Amino acid sequence: MSPAGGAASLDVAVTHKDHTSADGRPLRALDELRLTLPIGKAGALVGPSGCGKTTLLRLIAGLDHDYAGHIRLPAHGRLGMVFQEPRLLPWRSVADNIRIAAPEATEQEVAALLDDLSLAEHAAHYPGELSLGLARRAALARALAIKPDLLLLDEPLVSLDAALARELRDKIAALIDEKRITTLVVTHDLSEAIALADRIFLLSPRPARVMTTLDIPTPRGRLGKEAAQALETQAHDALASARRPL
Repeated sequence: MSPAGGAASLDVAVTHKDHTSADGRPLRALDELRLTLPIGKAGALVGPSGCGKTTLLRLIAGLDHDYAGHIRLPAHGRLGMVFQEPRLLPWRSVADNIRIAAPEATEQEVAALLDDLSLAEHAAHYPGELSLGLARRAALARALAIKPDLLLLDEPLVSLDAALARELRDKIAALIDEKRITTLVVTHDLSEAIALADRIFLLSPRPARVMTTLDIPTPRGRLGKEAAQALETQAHDALASARRPL
């Protein structure tokens, strides 16, 4: 089943999603997983490694149709995605990677995106000339250029050093607030989720389901330190409880 647009929110109800093991046995990846994210809000998927976060993102993106259930995308269903690897065309410049993805974007819009993500001086550079942090920004600019109704970010800060991760996280947070794009981020980092999201979906070990939903009252940097720590402790406790044997 393909995701459909036109909903007032991101609405996900996956009855089950199975993979096939090397010896041919079915392996359940997702089971009775349901989540809702209102238009203009940012959500974060957090769960243990291998629980199915990226699998779920691929279903939402329409890259895998082999599941039972339904997925409804917000507004017109126009989707932008940033993968764990930047996946830029290596033979095209940063600016051309954006233009190819969004041919209807004006030169002013491309220039504004490059400026927003501190990429203006790298517009003519090729992906091989960029650091991982710059390549991630270019991939984000490309995804934003199409003016998506839903933005999917798969571990956007993974493998970056702490300073670069904070810088890119702050830029993503500012763009979420400015553009009010419905955004879903996959991360293993609770502090990152709290800094970016309006709503956090805590996933159980595989087969993944949403075991707890945490709403962030004042998201993206406006939450006090004590309140952020309390949310992080609550989330850690919920994840730890899910890993304990019955």
